[in-house]
Amino acid sequence: MNLAAYLNRIGHTAPVRADLETLRALHRAHQYAVAFENLDVQLGRPVSLEREAIYDKVVTRRRGGWCYELNGLMEWALREIGFDVMRLCAGVMRATAGDAQLGNHLCLLVQLDEPWLVDVGFGGSLAEPFPLRPFERAEPPYQLALTRADGDYWRFVETTHDSHPFSFDFRIGAADEALVARMCEWQQTNPRSPFVQNLVAQRRTPDTHVSLRGRVLKTTYAARSEKTLLGSADELVATLRNKLDLDVPEAAALWPAICERHAALFGPQ
Repeated sequence: MNLAAYLNRIGHTAPVRADLETLRALHRAHQYAVAFENLDVQLGRPVSLEREAIYDKVVTRRRGGWCYELNGLMEWALREIGFDVMRLCAGVMRATAGDAQLGNHLCLLVQLDEPWLVDVGFGGSLAEPFPLRPFERAEPPYQLALTRADGDYWRFVETTHDSHPFSFDFRIGAADEALVARMCEWQQTNPRSPFVQNLVAQRRTPDTHVSLRGRVLKTTYAARSEKTLLGSADELVATLRNKLDLDVPEAAALWPAICERHAALFGPQ
């Protein structure tokens, strides 16, 4: 890794050391600079787990990615700095869908004076690391919590003023990389995968969360939300560029499928 190039990509200019101050600063900078997005899946391009490919996509080409890519890149950078990092196999909404969800999310555990949950790939809610203990914190527009779940699982939960709890579960232990690879493949190829079905692009700011799902652009604030319905392929490309810092003009080709999906979900507009 060219660590200097990564730090430039996320806008971090301070010295880096394997300490909590640096970890917090890197986490926050990465979240604010790099979008969560599945444009390659929508465009039919394979998403790689190889760290060199992830680095090229996110750092060199200034794209975003999803959990496997964003937390994979963060893991590599933290190791380069000297942090003790473990990849964790997690399951989004295991709380309602069970163990079949395991492997559909990748997060990290960093060991300092105590273990810290690091996650820059859950769509942007977590601005800074979470201590691995029962804990709650307001990070407007989110309320975040880490609790014990069944057995030896932990559960991370995010809510906003207008959302149901959204969570993932994980156990402490090195990720099952074969499972992660299978789930990464499933999520980018299976017709039942929400990432195959819908365009998703999200980005955190210090006090808002911007989310594009298909035609619907939503900005969530601490006590209110604003929604806009995109009206054209040109508006889609401009929104990706101006709101999410994603310069992907070829996304215009997705517009007919986006409109078809929107009509199937919500009826003609």
